[in-house]
Amino acid sequence: MEFDILILGSDANAYYMARCAHEAYHKKAYIIGRERLAFTKFSNILEIKYDKNLWQENHFVQVLNSFAKVHSNKQIVTISTNETYTEFLTKNRKNLEKNIKFAAPDFKVLNSLTNKEQFYKTYKNRGLDFPETYYFDCEKDSILPTLNYPIILKPANVVDYNHLSFEEKHKIYKIANEQDLEKIIVKIIKAGYRDKLILQEYIAGDDSNLFDSVIYVDRNQKVKMISFAQIGLQEHTKSMVGNAAVLINGFNTTNGNSLEMIKTIKKFMESIAYHGFAEVDLKYDEKTNTFKVLEINARQGRSSYYVSALGVNLVKTLVDDLVYQIELEEKILTDEILLSFVPKGIIKKYIENKAFKKEALYLWKQKKKVSPMVYSKDRNWKRFLMLKKRLWHYYKEFKNGYWRS
Repeated sequence: MEFDILILGSDANAYYMARCAHEAYHKKAYIIGRERLAFTKFSNILEIKYDKNLWQENHFVQVLNSFAKVHSNKQIVTISTNETYTEFLTKNRKNLEKNIKFAAPDFKVLNSLTNKEQFYKTYKNRGLDFPETYYFDCEKDSILPTLNYPIILKPANVVDYNHLSFEEKHKIYKIANEQDLEKIIVKIIKAGYRDKLILQEYIAGDDSNLFDSVIYVDRNQKVKMISFAQIGLQEHTKSMVGNAAVLINGFNTTNGNSLEMIKTIKKFMESIAYHGFAEVDLKYDEKTNTFKVLEINARQGRSSYYVSALGVNLVKTLVDDLVYQIELEEKILTDEILLSFVPKGIIKKYIENKAFKKEALYLWKQKKKVSPMVYSKDRNWKRFLMLKKRLWHYYKEFKNGYWRS
Protein backbone atom coordinates (compact mmCIF):
# COMPACT_ATOMS: atom_id res chain seq x y z
CA MET A 1 0.00 0.00 0.00
CA GLU A 2 1.43 3.35 -1.02
CA PHE A 3 1.65 6.25 1.42
CA ASP A 4 3.06 9.74 1.84
CA ILE A 5 4.23 11.44 5.03
CA LEU A 6 2.65 14.82 5.85
CA ILE A 7 4.11 16.74 8.80
CA LEU A 8 2.31 19.74 10.28
CA GLY A 9 4.67 22.41 11.60
CA SER A 10 8.11 23.79 10.77
CA ASP A 11 10.05 23.53 14.04
CA ALA A 12 12.73 21.13 15.32
CA ASN A 13 10.08 18.47 15.93
CA ALA A 14 9.00 18.68 12.28
CA TYR A 15 12.59 18.41 11.04
CA TYR A 16 13.53 15.30 12.95
CA MET A 17 10.27 13.59 11.96
CA ALA A 18 11.15 14.31 8.33
CA ARG A 19 14.58 12.87 9.09
CA CYS A 20 12.94 9.73 10.50
CA ALA A 21 10.91 9.40 7.30
CA HIS A 22 14.03 9.76 5.17
CA GLU A 23 16.00 7.28 7.30
CA ALA A 24 13.22 4.68 7.11
CA TYR A 25 12.02 5.09 3.51
CA HIS A 26 14.69 7.16 1.70
CA LYS A 27 12.13 9.66 0.49
CA LYS A 28 11.11 13.19 1.28
CA ALA A 29 8.34 14.06 3.68
CA TYR A 30 5.86 16.82 2.90
CA ILE A 31 5.61 19.63 5.44
CA ILE A 32 2.98 22.33 5.81
CA GLY A 33 4.00 25.03 8.28
CA ARG A 34 2.60 28.33 9.43
CA GLU A 35 5.89 30.20 9.39
CA ARG A 36 9.42 29.89 8.11
CA LEU A 37 11.67 28.61 10.91
CA ALA A 38 15.39 27.92 10.84
CA PHE A 39 15.05 24.25 11.78
CA THR A 40 13.44 23.29 8.46
CA LYS A 41 15.11 25.85 6.21
CA PHE A 42 17.61 24.83 3.53
CA SER A 43 16.80 21.13 3.88
CA ASN A 44 17.02 18.63 1.02
CA ILE A 45 15.03 15.86 2.74
CA LEU A 46 11.63 17.57 2.81
CA GLU A 47 9.20 19.54 0.66
CA ILE A 48 7.75 22.43 2.60
CA LYS A 49 4.94 24.92 2.02
CA TYR A 50 3.87 27.75 4.30
CA ASP A 51 0.39 28.93 5.12
CA LYS A 52 0.06 31.82 7.59
CA ASN A 53 -3.61 30.92 8.25
CA LEU A 54 -2.94 27.33 9.33
CA TRP A 55 -4.03 28.11 12.91
CA GLN A 56 -7.55 28.85 11.68
CA GLU A 57 -9.48 25.61 12.09
CA ASN A 58 -11.73 25.74 9.01
CA HIS A 59 -8.83 26.75 6.80
CA PHE A 60 -6.70 23.97 8.32
CA VAL A 61 -9.30 21.37 7.29
CA GLN A 62 -9.47 22.80 3.75
CA VAL A 63 -5.67 22.72 3.39
CA LEU A 64 -5.41 19.08 4.54
CA ASN A 65 -8.29 17.94 2.37
CA SER A 66 -6.81 19.68 -0.67
CA PHE A 67 -3.52 17.90 -0.07
CA ALA A 68 -5.29 14.55 0.39
CA LYS A 69 -7.20 14.96 -2.87
CA VAL A 70 -4.02 15.69 -4.82
CA HIS A 71 -2.56 12.50 -3.32
CA SER A 72 -5.81 10.54 -3.47
CA ASN A 73 -4.11 7.31 -4.58
CA LYS A 74 -2.08 7.13 -1.35
CA GLN A 75 -2.58 6.93 2.39
CA ILE A 76 -1.51 10.22 4.01
CA VAL A 77 0.26 9.51 7.31
CA THR A 78 -0.26 12.85 9.04
CA ILE A 79 1.96 13.93 11.93
CA SER A 80 1.25 16.85 14.26
CA THR A 81 4.09 18.67 16.00
CA ASN A 82 2.06 20.86 18.35
CA GLU A 83 -1.15 20.99 20.38
CA THR A 84 -3.07 23.19 17.92
CA TYR A 85 -2.77 20.79 15.00
CA THR A 86 -3.49 17.76 17.17
CA GLU A 87 -6.66 19.42 18.45
CA PHE A 88 -7.79 20.32 14.92
CA LEU A 89 -7.19 16.76 13.73
CA THR A 90 -9.14 15.12 16.54
CA LYS A 91 -12.05 17.57 16.34
CA ASN A 92 -12.40 17.07 12.59
CA ARG A 93 -12.04 13.33 12.06
CA LYS A 94 -15.36 13.17 10.18
CA ASN A 95 -14.56 16.25 8.09
CA LEU A 96 -11.21 15.01 6.79
CA GLU A 97 -10.66 12.94 3.65
CA LYS A 98 -10.64 9.21 4.34
CA ASN A 99 -7.06 8.72 3.18
CA ILE A 100 -5.79 11.01 5.97
CA LYS A 101 -4.46 8.75 8.72
CA PHE A 102 -3.17 9.91 12.09
CA ALA A 103 -2.62 8.51 15.57
CA ALA A 104 -4.40 10.47 18.30
CA PRO A 105 -7.02 9.80 20.97
CA ASP A 106 -10.55 11.20 20.79
CA PHE A 107 -10.98 14.86 21.67
CA LYS A 108 -12.23 14.24 25.22
CA VAL A 109 -9.08 12.31 26.12
CA LEU A 110 -6.88 14.79 24.26
CA ASN A 111 -8.40 17.75 26.08
CA SER A 112 -7.94 16.01 29.43
CA LEU A 113 -4.19 16.05 28.73
CA THR A 114 -3.60 19.32 26.88
CA ASN A 115 -5.75 21.45 29.17
CA LYS A 116 -3.62 21.49 32.30
CA GLU A 117 -6.49 22.21 34.68
CA GLN A 118 -8.39 19.22 33.30
CA PHE A 119 -5.25 17.12 33.45
CA TYR A 120 -4.48 17.68 37.14
CA LYS A 121 -8.12 17.42 38.22
CA THR A 122 -9.08 14.43 36.06
CA TYR A 123 -6.11 12.25 36.95
CA LYS A 124 -5.46 13.30 40.55
CA ASN A 125 -6.16 9.84 41.94
CA ARG A 126 -5.06 7.69 38.99
CA GLY A 127 -1.63 6.58 40.15
CA LEU A 128 0.43 9.64 39.14
CA ASP A 129 2.06 12.06 41.60
CA PHE A 130 1.63 15.78 40.83
CA PRO A 131 3.14 18.91 42.36
CA GLU A 132 0.78 20.83 44.65
CA THR A 133 -1.41 22.85 42.29
CA TYR A 134 -3.73 25.88 42.48
CA TYR A 135 -5.81 27.59 39.79
CA PHE A 136 -6.43 31.24 38.97
CA ASP A 137 -9.39 32.14 36.74
CA CYS A 138 -8.43 35.18 34.65
CA GLU A 139 -12.08 36.17 34.19
CA LYS A 140 -13.41 35.64 37.72
CA ASP A 141 -10.65 35.64 40.33
CA SER A 142 -9.16 38.72 41.93
CA ILE A 143 -7.61 37.35 45.13
CA LEU A 144 -4.51 35.19 45.02
CA PRO A 145 -4.26 32.07 47.18
CA THR A 146 -1.64 31.93 49.94
CA LEU A 147 1.38 30.24 48.40
CA ASN A 148 4.88 29.17 49.36
CA TYR A 149 7.29 30.86 46.94
CA PRO A 150 8.96 30.32 44.55
CA ILE A 151 6.20 28.87 42.38
CA ILE A 152 5.72 27.89 38.76
CA LEU A 153 3.07 29.66 36.66
CA LYS A 154 1.86 28.31 33.32
CA PRO A 155 -1.33 28.51 31.24
CA ALA A 156 -3.99 25.84 31.63
CA ASN A 157 -5.12 26.36 28.02
CA VAL A 158 -1.92 25.88 26.04
CA VAL A 159 -3.58 26.25 22.63
CA ASP A 160 -5.11 29.67 23.41
CA TYR A 161 -1.93 30.88 25.10
CA ASN A 162 0.29 29.80 22.19
CA HIS A 163 -1.78 31.96 19.84
CA LEU A 164 -1.03 35.11 21.85
CA SER A 165 1.92 37.41 21.30
CA PHE A 166 3.12 39.91 23.89
CA GLU A 167 6.32 41.38 25.30
CA GLU A 168 8.17 39.17 27.79
CA LYS A 169 5.96 36.18 27.01
CA HIS A 170 7.37 33.05 28.65
CA LYS A 171 6.46 29.43 28.13
CA ILE A 172 6.80 28.84 31.89
CA TYR A 173 7.29 31.43 34.63
CA LYS A 174 9.25 30.95 37.83
CA ILE A 175 7.79 33.45 40.30
CA ALA A 176 9.70 34.65 43.36
CA ASN A 177 6.97 36.49 45.29
CA GLU A 178 3.36 37.67 45.27
CA GLN A 179 4.18 41.07 43.78
CA ASP A 180 5.83 39.48 40.76
CA LEU A 181 2.91 37.08 40.41
CA GLU A 182 0.41 39.95 40.30
CA LYS A 183 2.45 41.76 37.61
CA ILE A 184 2.69 38.66 35.40
CA ILE A 185 -1.02 37.85 35.71
CA VAL A 186 -1.98 41.42 34.73
CA LYS A 187 0.32 41.23 31.68
CA ILE A 188 -1.16 37.89 30.56
CA ILE A 189 -4.74 39.15 30.95
CA LYS A 190 -3.95 42.35 29.02
CA ALA A 191 -2.60 40.17 26.20
CA GLY A 192 -6.05 38.60 25.86
CA TYR A 193 -5.80 35.35 27.82
CA ARG A 194 -9.15 34.51 29.47
CA ASP A 195 -8.76 30.97 30.77
CA LYS A 196 -7.23 29.50 33.94
CA LEU A 197 -3.62 29.82 35.04
CA ILE A 198 -1.80 27.04 36.87
CA LEU A 199 -0.01 28.10 40.07
CA GLN A 200 2.19 25.21 41.07
CA GLU A 201 4.67 24.14 43.69
CA TYR A 202 8.26 24.58 42.52
CA ILE A 203 10.18 21.33 43.01
CA ALA A 204 13.73 22.14 44.03
CA GLY A 205 16.70 20.76 42.13
CA ASP A 206 18.83 21.51 39.09
CA ASP A 207 17.99 20.43 35.54
CA SER A 208 19.16 16.86 36.20
CA ASN A 209 16.08 16.34 38.41
CA LEU A 210 14.04 16.50 35.20
CA PHE A 211 13.12 13.34 33.27
CA ASP A 212 11.58 12.58 29.90
CA SER A 213 9.53 9.56 28.82
CA VAL A 214 8.38 8.92 25.25
CA ILE A 215 5.53 6.46 24.71
CA TYR A 216 3.77 4.95 21.72
CA VAL A 217 0.31 3.48 22.24
CA ASP A 218 -0.98 1.49 19.26
CA ARG A 219 -4.45 1.37 17.67
CA ASN A 220 -5.44 -1.31 20.22
CA GLN A 221 -4.53 1.09 23.05
CA LYS A 222 -1.53 -0.94 24.17
CA VAL A 223 1.84 0.64 24.99
CA LYS A 224 4.35 -0.69 22.47
CA MET A 225 7.32 1.55 23.20
CA ILE A 226 8.48 3.48 26.25
CA SER A 227 11.71 5.28 27.11
CA PHE A 228 12.92 6.94 30.30
CA ALA A 229 15.68 9.54 30.10
CA GLN A 230 17.36 11.84 32.57
CA ILE A 231 17.75 15.43 31.43
CA GLY A 232 21.06 17.09 32.24
CA LEU A 233 20.26 20.47 30.79
CA GLN A 234 17.07 22.15 29.62
CA GLU A 235 16.82 25.20 27.40
CA HIS A 236 17.15 28.38 29.46
CA THR A 237 15.47 30.98 27.25
CA LYS A 238 11.98 32.31 28.05
CA SER A 239 10.29 30.67 25.05
CA MET A 240 12.08 27.32 25.27
CA VAL A 241 12.45 26.49 28.96
CA GLY A 242 11.03 23.06 29.66
CA ASN A 243 12.54 21.59 26.50
CA ALA A 244 15.50 19.24 26.93
CA ALA A 245 18.82 20.42 25.53
CA VAL A 246 20.81 17.41 26.77
CA LEU A 247 19.50 14.05 27.99
CA ILE A 248 20.64 10.45 28.48
CA ASN A 249 18.21 7.58 28.09
CA GLY A 250 18.63 4.67 30.50
CA PHE A 251 20.55 6.79 33.03
CA ASN A 252 19.50 8.01 36.48
CA THR A 253 21.63 9.61 39.20
CA THR A 254 18.70 10.09 41.62
CA ASN A 255 17.27 7.64 44.15
CA GLY A 256 14.11 7.27 42.08
CA ASN A 257 13.27 3.87 40.60
CA SER A 258 13.17 4.23 36.81
CA LEU A 259 11.64 0.81 36.08
CA GLU A 260 8.84 1.32 38.61
CA MET A 261 8.03 4.68 37.04
CA ILE A 262 8.01 3.09 33.59
CA LYS A 263 5.44 0.55 34.83
CA THR A 264 3.34 3.35 36.32
CA ILE A 265 3.35 5.37 33.09
CA LYS A 266 2.53 2.29 31.00
CA LYS A 267 -0.39 1.35 33.23
CA PHE A 268 -1.72 4.91 33.17
CA MET A 269 -1.50 5.37 29.39
CA GLU A 270 -3.31 2.09 28.76
CA SER A 271 -6.06 3.07 31.19
CA ILE A 272 -7.15 6.25 29.37
CA ALA A 273 -7.96 4.91 25.87
CA TYR A 274 -4.98 6.67 24.29
CA HIS A 275 -3.56 6.23 20.78
CA GLY A 276 -0.37 7.71 19.37
CA PHE A 277 2.84 9.21 20.66
CA ALA A 278 2.97 10.97 24.01
CA GLU A 279 5.73 12.59 26.01
CA VAL A 280 5.72 12.68 29.81
CA ASP A 281 7.63 15.48 31.56
CA LEU A 282 8.64 14.63 35.13
CA LYS A 283 10.74 16.05 37.94
CA TYR A 284 12.25 14.02 40.76
CA ASP A 285 11.26 15.37 44.17
CA GLU A 286 14.06 14.67 46.65
CA LYS A 287 11.81 15.50 49.62
CA THR A 288 9.35 12.70 48.86
CA ASN A 289 11.57 10.40 46.76
CA THR A 290 8.95 10.43 44.00
CA PHE A 291 8.78 11.41 40.34
CA LYS A 292 6.21 14.21 40.01
CA VAL A 293 4.48 14.37 36.62
CA LEU A 294 4.53 17.94 35.32
CA GLU A 295 2.56 17.33 32.13
CA ILE A 296 1.83 14.84 29.36
CA ASN A 297 2.16 16.13 25.81
CA ALA A 298 -0.20 14.37 23.41
CA ARG A 299 2.48 14.05 20.70
CA GLN A 300 6.17 13.30 20.36
CA GLY A 301 8.27 15.98 22.05
CA ARG A 302 10.97 18.28 20.73
CA SER A 303 13.69 15.90 21.97
CA SER A 304 12.04 12.55 21.18
CA TYR A 305 14.34 11.71 18.26
CA TYR A 306 16.58 9.71 20.60
CA VAL A 307 14.18 6.73 20.50
CA SER A 308 14.97 6.36 16.78
CA ALA A 309 18.64 6.05 17.69
CA LEU A 310 17.59 3.22 20.02
CA GLY A 311 15.99 1.29 17.18
CA VAL A 312 12.42 2.60 17.16
CA ASN A 313 12.00 4.86 14.14
CA LEU A 314 9.09 7.14 15.03
CA VAL A 315 7.70 7.46 11.51
CA LYS A 316 8.03 3.75 10.71
CA THR A 317 6.15 3.03 13.95
CA LEU A 318 3.26 5.19 12.73
CA VAL A 319 3.28 3.66 9.24
CA ASP A 320 3.33 0.09 10.57
CA ASP A 321 0.45 0.84 12.95
CA LEU A 322 -1.75 3.03 10.72
CA VAL A 323 -1.09 1.78 7.18
CA TYR A 324 0.01 -1.85 7.46
CA GLN A 325 -1.67 -2.51 10.85
CA ILE A 326 1.23 -4.68 11.95
CA GLU A 327 1.27 -6.02 15.50
CA LEU A 328 4.11 -3.96 16.98
CA GLU A 329 6.69 -5.53 19.26
CA GLU A 330 6.62 -4.17 22.82
CA LYS A 331 9.89 -2.42 23.66
CA ILE A 332 11.14 -0.87 26.88
CA LEU A 333 14.14 1.23 25.87
CA THR A 334 16.80 0.99 28.59
CA ASP A 335 20.04 1.34 26.58
CA GLU A 336 22.05 4.48 27.10
CA ILE A 337 22.15 7.12 24.38
CA LEU A 338 23.08 10.79 24.65
CA LEU A 339 20.96 13.37 22.86
CA SER A 340 22.35 16.89 22.61
CA PHE A 341 21.19 20.01 20.83
CA VAL A 342 24.17 21.95 22.22
CA PRO A 343 27.95 21.83 21.66
CA LYS A 344 30.25 19.98 24.04
CA GLY A 345 31.43 23.24 25.61
CA ILE A 346 27.93 23.95 26.92
CA ILE A 347 27.80 20.50 28.54
CA LYS A 348 31.16 21.10 30.24
CA LYS A 349 30.23 24.57 31.51
CA TYR A 350 26.55 24.47 32.42
CA ILE A 351 25.58 20.96 33.56
CA GLU A 352 25.60 21.06 37.37
CA ASN A 353 25.30 17.32 38.07
CA LYS A 354 28.91 16.05 37.96
CA ALA A 355 27.99 12.39 37.49
CA PHE A 356 25.67 13.24 34.62
CA LYS A 357 28.28 15.48 33.01
CA LYS A 358 30.90 12.73 33.24
CA GLU A 359 28.57 10.19 31.60
CA ALA A 360 27.52 12.63 28.88
CA LEU A 361 31.13 13.36 27.92
CA TYR A 362 31.95 9.62 27.98
CA LEU A 363 29.04 8.80 25.65
CA TRP A 364 30.07 11.68 23.36
CA LYS A 365 33.59 10.23 23.15
CA GLN A 366 32.18 6.74 22.49
CA LYS A 367 30.04 8.16 19.65
CA LYS A 368 26.85 7.11 21.43
CA LYS A 369 25.37 10.53 20.77
CA VAL A 370 22.69 11.93 18.49
CA SER A 371 22.00 15.50 17.41
CA PRO A 372 18.46 15.68 15.97
CA MET A 373 19.23 18.55 13.62
CA VAL A 374 22.47 17.12 12.19
CA TYR A 375 21.83 14.53 9.47
CA SER A 376 24.71 13.44 7.25
CA LYS A 377 22.40 12.75 4.28
CA ASP A 378 20.90 16.24 4.36
CA ARG A 379 23.73 18.10 2.67
CA ASN A 380 23.31 21.78 1.94
CA TRP A 381 25.99 24.38 2.62
CA LYS A 382 23.41 26.98 3.70
CA ARG A 383 22.00 24.56 6.24
CA PHE A 384 25.51 23.65 7.39
CA LEU A 385 26.31 27.30 8.08
CA MET A 386 22.96 27.86 9.78
CA LEU A 387 23.55 24.91 12.14
CA LYS A 388 27.06 26.11 12.96
CA LYS A 389 25.68 29.56 13.76
CA ARG A 390 23.00 27.97 15.91
CA LEU A 391 25.57 26.02 17.93
CA TRP A 392 27.60 29.17 18.64
CA HIS A 393 24.42 31.04 19.52
CA TYR A 394 23.86 28.59 22.39
CA TYR A 395 26.82 30.13 24.27
CA LYS A 396 25.03 33.48 24.27
CA GLU A 397 21.68 31.91 25.19
CA PHE A 398 23.02 30.07 28.22
CA LYS A 399 25.11 33.02 29.36
CA ASN A 400 22.10 35.35 29.25
CA GLY A 401 19.30 32.84 29.87
CA TYR A 402 16.77 33.91 32.49
CA TRP A 403 16.13 30.41 33.94
CA ARG A 404 18.16 29.42 36.99
CA SER A 405 17.76 26.38 39.24
